Amino acid sequence: QVQLVESGGGLVQPGGSLRLSCVVSGRIFSIYSMGWYRQAPGKQRELVAVITSNSFTSYADFAKARFTISRDNVKNTFFLQMASLKPEDTAAYYCKLTDVVSSSDYWGQGTQVTVSA
Repeated sequence: QVQLVESGGGLVQPGGSLRLSCVVSGRIFSIYSMGWYRQAPGKQRELVAVITSNSFTSYADFAKARFTISRDNVKNTFFLQMASLKPEDTAAYYCKLTDVVSSSDYWGQGTQVTVSA
């Protein structure tokens, strides 16, 4: 069974930085994509960034130049480094692991990010 646990959220002032972590336990797929998503109150969940097993990365326009997705293969951990945070970045952030072969998705429970003065 695959489990994802996010951490690293919190309250930060505008312009500040946070690093979110997503630890994956259980079966690790050889071909996968890992995405960070976010959902603000009253809004749909949206993709922030994705990294694949062959190291392809992609970012939403709002995340380009401010956010960086990365991973530690040894620790089975994925990261989202966020800088120059804005109040509109306030949301619950989720990681999702997709097994490309079976098209199965696994979600974490989310971590709250609040950007406020």
